[in-house]
Amino acid sequence: MNRRIPVIALVTALLWLLLGPIAGTAGAHSAVVGSDPADGATVDAGPARVTISFNEPLQPDFPAMTVVGPDGNLWSKSDPVVEGRDLSVAVGELGPAGVYRVAFRVTSADGHVVDGERTFTLTTAGQGTPGPAVDAQGSGDGSGGGVPVWVYIAGAVVLFGAGLAFALFGSNLGKGKNEQ
Repeated sequence: MNRRIPVIALVTALLWLLLGPIAGTAGAHSAVVGSDPADGATVDAGPARVTISFNEPLQPDFPAMTVVGPDGNLWSKSDPVVEGRDLSVAVGELGPAGVYRVAFRVTSADGHVVDGERTFTLTTAGQGTPGPAVDAQGSGDGSGGGVPVWVYIAGAVVLFGAGLAFALFGSNLGKGKNEQ
């Protein structure tokens, strides 16, 4: 009976370790509270800068922000800037009418990386000059090339099954035939 206590503790620890990341964040990290232009907004002329505002100050190290037009070209004109709770990038005059995607990645005050995407629609084409074409991986489409969530879920299921099997049958594995 005493051998089951460590097994139960082990299975519980494995569950916390594996299922914790799947449960999501606790909501204590930076979150977007607005943007200029607003997410999904329709504008007649492009803004000089695109700005995303967060609920708390950001770390100024290594921000990323791009504006990609409906033509698949980069329209952001400079490196992004962090000022307190705001992340912004210069865009200048835009080009073709259509949906512009604003992809971002910042580090919150508590050290967690926050990324996402906003959009706005330009209704009247401008005369701006585009930057280079953006390939599929650099488009800020959220794919990021990271490990898919299903891999973590499958791993958690396999490890949970192994822990459960050990808890149920493991206490008999070390015993000889005469001791059972």
